[in-house]
Amino acid sequence: MRDFSQTLAGSGELREILESSSIEMAEKLKVLDAMVGRIGMSSQVRNFIAVILEHHRLAELDEILIEYKLVVDAHAGATEARITSARALNAEDRAQLEAQIARLAGARVSARYTEDATLLGGAVVEIGSTVYDGSLRAQLQRLKQKLVNA
Repeated sequence: MRDFSQTLAGSGELREILESSSIEMAEKLKVLDAMVGRIGMSSQVRNFIAVILEHHRLAELDEILIEYKLVVDAHAGATEARITSARALNAEDRAQLEAQIARLAGARVSARYTEDATLLGGAVVEIGSTVYDGSLRAQLQRLKQKLVNA
């Protein structure tokens, strides 16, 4: 499904065809079927996308994929962590950070990464509604507050 979503995002023409109300569903399904072999789509994924097309929900595909991943992770005993870092992290840094978060959360972690240069350094980790702010920006803010209070 992710491959289909990326293909769709990369092709305005494909999106236009599949989302157009003036194109018959049979024609849309022919286009979808042509993609099946091209991106190695399973019949279950093809049928799921066909249902999404029939219900005019293709615009919500990315949201559907996010929710699906949450359900799969929950079923597998994993928890999602949203990690925002000041810079892109390499694979080794990601693995170390995810191991620390897994110990903290007490579960396997499925991480989503974003970058925010305003953090200056460090990272902010969100697990559910809990936020762990280990950013340099937050540390400087805490130091400032200590100095003001002293």
